[in-house]
Formats: sequence, structure tokens, C-alpha cells
Amino acid sequence: MSQPERRLDMEIAKTIESVRKLVSAASSAGARIGLVPTMGALHIGHISLIEEAVKKCDFVVVSIFVNPTQFVPGEDFQKYPRSFDADLEICRQRSVDVVFAPTAREMYKAENLTWVNVEKLTEPLCGGFRPGHFRGVATVCAKLFNIVGPDIAFFGQKDGQQAVVIRRMVADLNMPLEIAVCPTVREAGGLAVSSRNEYLTKQQRKDATIIYKSLEKCREMIESGVRDSKTIIAEMRNVLRTVPSIQIEYVSIVEAETMEAVEHIRGRVLAAVAARIGSTRLIDNIVVDCGKE
Repeated sequence: MSQPERRLDMEIAKTIESVRKLVSAASSAGARIGLVPTMGALHIGHISLIEEAVKKCDFVVVSIFVNPTQFVPGEDFQKYPRSFDADLEICRQRSVDVVFAPTAREMYKAENLTWVNVEKLTEPLCGGFRPGHFRGVATVCAKLFNIVGPDIAFFGQKDGQQAVVIRRMVADLNMPLEIAVCPTVREAGGLAVSSRNEYLTKQQRKDATIIYKSLEKCREMIESGVRDSKTIIAEMRNVLRTVPSIQIEYVSIVEAETMEAVEHIRGRVLAAVAARIGSTRLIDNIVVDCGKE
């Protein structure tokens, strides 16, 4: 079957019914459907996901929805960056076919009684500091996958634990789609690009580059043959402590698929850091593969 031509005019769908109609028409014409789930405030990291989706799929949906159920009490739901008009222009310039921008009432029409809980994987790292966060993430992603019905959904490695959780949810619930995890996009100094970087002052942004430096130290030590995780974590913490404004939340090395802490490093591991600068919480991670040693 010949593939349909990409739309010249981007559609904005604000209801579940309207986005389903648009996707159904494209799918019926033989299109491969891609979904990029976002909370808006689009940046170069999101753009990299959108460009990958456009490259791999015939019909691309970008969802823009600041999901209230993944914010824990005291977090920044109300002040989370929102730049809808600028986001639409970014999508339009990257040949997105549909922006799905529902309201909270559209996504959660009544009191939500059904939740998706992915066990074990959500307990370490961010799960210990943001109780209920991954329940909200998994639930909204399950809803988006059910609404849009994509063949591929695109996520960033910057949210490494989230990517593992979503991939496991899809596998366990036999959802018929592929999860594509794309590399973390970084600023010149190494800081992982994030919508929350907008909260940082110029000095704080400079200070925050120490997070990636600590991860680079981890990679350097593993590649030099160090395998004791406690030794590596101690050195990573030492790197982070060189910047007084950094408040360490956690420094961990876990098995890359199970999120279980490792004492002796082997195979694929994920080194992850969460820290605060002022009131801004930042996360970052790298994956290092030691092979079968």
C-alpha cells in the first residue's frame, strides 16, 4: 500500500473524539502512527524526539498536556512552564500532523478510580522521593496510548526511570506499540535539557553542570575498571559537593532494566543523580555497559 503524503496543515485536536478521528483516517490510509507525549514548554530535547518521530513515522501526534496526577503535593503544577503558542509553532515547523491538547477535564472526565501501578521499578530513585508520581505517569501514558493508538511512542533517556517503567507497562499489558527511547540532549556545559531549567538563574544553570560532571566521573571510573559501586558513588558525591548550591537528593547505580541497586557493577547499569538547586529539582542519568564480565 502506498504511504500517504504528510499533511501540509497541522491540526489541533482538543478532544479525545477529534484526535481519534484524525488518527483513524491516517491509519486507514496505511500510515505508521508516531506519538510524542509531552507536557509542553517544548525545548530542543522535545524537538529531537519530534524529529525522530517524523523520520520514522508517516503521521505524528504530539500531545501537550500538563498532567496533574503526576505532581505530588507541594510540587510545581501551577507554575509549571506553559508556552502553548510557541509549542504549536515548533510543532508546525517540524511537520507534526496533529497536536493533541486536551484539558484536564477532557482526560479525567470524572473522579479517576482506575490507576496503573508498575511495581518494583517505581520504588527506587525518584519513586522514593515522589510517592505517586509514577502512578500518574503510567496512567496518563496508558490513556494516551489508548486514545491515540500509536505504532511507536517516543521518550527521552533523560527520564531514564520513566522510560523503563513505561516500557515494562507496555510489555506487561500487551500494548501493541513500540517504545523508542532517544538520547539525552544536553546544553553546551553538559546540563540535560529540561523544561524546569527555565527556573534556573544564569549562575544556577552554570552550577548545575556539575551534575553531568559527576556522571562523567562515574563513567570514567567504570571504564578504568572500578566495579565497586560504593566507591564510585562516593566519588560522584565528592564531585557534587564541590558546588555549594547543590543539594543532593540521591546518587545511585542500579541495574538498567530492573532498577535494583548493584554492589558490584556488571552488564548494563544506570547511574542516576537527583539534586536541587534552590527550589528546582533536576535529574540526570547515563547508561554504561560493561558487557558480560
